[in-house]
Amino acid sequence: SSRVVEIQSQMSERAVELLGLPEDRPCLLLDVGCGSGLSGDYISDEGHYWIGMDISPAMLDVAVEREVEGDLLLADVGHGIPFRPGMFDGCISISAVQWLCNADKKSHSPPKRLYRFFSTLYTALARGSRAVLQLYPENSEQLELITAQAMRAGFTGGMVVDYPNSAKAKKFFLCLFVGTSGTLPKGLGTECAEGEEVHQAKFTNERTRFRNAKGKSVKKSRDWILEKKERRRRQGKEVRADTKYTGRKRRPRF
Repeated sequence: SSRVVEIQSQMSERAVELLGLPEDRPCLLLDVGCGSGLSGDYISDEGHYWIGMDISPAMLDVAVEREVEGDLLLADVGHGIPFRPGMFDGCISISAVQWLCNADKKSHSPPKRLYRFFSTLYTALARGSRAVLQLYPENSEQLELITAQAMRAGFTGGMVVDYPNSAKAKKFFLCLFVGTSGTLPKGLGTECAEGEEVHQAKFTNERTRFRNAKGKSVKKSRDWILEKKERRRRQGKEVRADTKYTGRKRRPRF
């Protein structure tokens, strides 16, 4: 339907904008879950080149019929990104990455598939580039699973949420940096009435330092407390502001 096409192209435009590409030269981008090539059309219109990967032969057939300008590869990104190191100047993905959270086969482990995807994507991207993945998470656990595997693979960055206060227009963009810790772009529509920023899930640029073997922060550590507070904020609960004293040991009184 034309409405779907319109939303797809808006999200493609926003994803490419969040990539912050250099304006003086054409770039080579990877489009993960490219489908029939709608996002690719936008990349081509902007004067860049692209290679699209998708798991659906039917969708890629449509892309071929539409004579898209990008090169197409039939592949499951859960098996990894099969390109040489540093090949891409950026990666976008529209409404695709959440599918890696589904275990379709007995042998499928979502964390392993996500890690395989992110670690090989990290390698295929040039240093200093970005990946911007728009996704429809089912719940906050899924968001945390996806983000944790991205950070494990070496990315920094985090979630940019556009129009967080709108049920219809709310969009999640996982904005990831390769080899440099950039500043996370601001989500659209995040200014509240008083001009206050909405608190979004922030992920630090420090590669998760205080993680134990299971990948969770050490219980009662500052990181653990901050994560717990962040989760509670996301659930809309009243939480005290973070300060330099958060998570500090109190001195014994006497």
